[in-house]
Amino acid sequence: MARLVALALPPGPGFVDALRAAWDDGDAVLPVDLRLPPPARSALVEAMRPAVLVTPDGRQARSGGIGVADGDAVVVPTSGTTGTPKGVVLTHDAMEASALATSARLAVDPARDRWVACLPFAHIGGLAVVMRALITGTPVDVLEAFDPDEVEVRARAGATLVSLVATALQRTDTSGYRAVLLGGAAPPSGLPANVITTYGMTETGSGVVYDGLPLDGVEVAIGDGRRGRAGEILVRCPMLLRAYRMGTGIRGEPGEVDPLMPGGWFATGDGGSVGEDGLLTVHGRLAEVIVTGGEKVWPAPVEAAIRLHPGVSEVAVWKRPDPEWGERVVAWVVPTDPAASPSTEELREHVRATLPPWCAPKEVVVVDGLPRTPSGKVRRTLLR
Repeated sequence: MARLVALALPPGPGFVDALRAAWDDGDAVLPVDLRLPPPARSALVEAMRPAVLVTPDGRQARSGGIGVADGDAVVVPTSGTTGTPKGVVLTHDAMEASALATSARLAVDPARDRWVACLPFAHIGGLAVVMRALITGTPVDVLEAFDPDEVEVRARAGATLVSLVATALQRTDTSGYRAVLLGGAAPPSGLPANVITTYGMTETGSGVVYDGLPLDGVEVAIGDGRRGRAGEILVRCPMLLRAYRMGTGIRGEPGEVDPLMPGGWFATGDGGSVGEDGLLTVHGRLAEVIVTGGEKVWPAPVEAAIRLHPGVSEVAVWKRPDPEWGERVVAWVVPTDPAASPSTEELREHVRATLPPWCAPKEVVVVDGLPRTPSGKVRRTLLR
């Protein structure tokens, strides 16, 4: 049985060398996020039970390590999880399918193109860039951390491809890149022509839908209550995870859980729809639907509308209990000018100009910043 090797290393060439060495030995890799506080890092390692731990100080064997199946490539902790740690097990076959489909859609030529890897390797958005570069033989520049100036410098030096999240895109001039993959949080409006919005998750081995169109080999369906929840996005493709590796806590061995539905479909937990043109529209997490007065409100469209107001720099929409409506729509707003924040009524009128009236926020909370995950997604559960 193959071993699980935990890489508690900073992003950079050393991480890539360690990843390649583990694969050459037939082992799988668990990336450990060094930005986590030490107790959280230790809890992740203890739950996932790797046989080897690699740190900047060296490589050490760990007693009680639990192996992985032959052919497993990585075990990636899912972002934003709480409670018992959970790892997404992706095979070499899945990552090869992801790399080849992405490269085909982008018409990547290893002789002319070069990737820049600047997102955290502990998350699939950053790790996938390195893995697809290794699999396809495409050169890659690995940055130790996201630096907008350095990302721009690499483009001037000949890099052509980069993957970013929305917050990073807004801080960077990406005009020098042939293509920019944008994942994570909902995209801002007015994207440059070279930016491609992607939909995917750790369980799909990175993005599998580009600008609404599934990659080759990817099937997308919408649940109807018999197969998946009504309105839920379902995905079937060779990039899907093999299993979840579940930490069992105090007593011991991680177990594995097969998350796939009959027929090989994966229920994403996201709501969406497919138009007559075959393009996927993602509405948001099903768990994030706001039900106010019997009407359903998705936060993402409301955020997009409010974001167009000149007085708004950032916005997150979530809910609070309401004695009359059940739940009320609330907007947490970072104003462009803290001394002149837009009023609640002003933003309500702004939203009602393009969306149904029940989407207009009944309350506006002015804040200095929004809580986000490392991949840029707003942590709505921390909005109070």
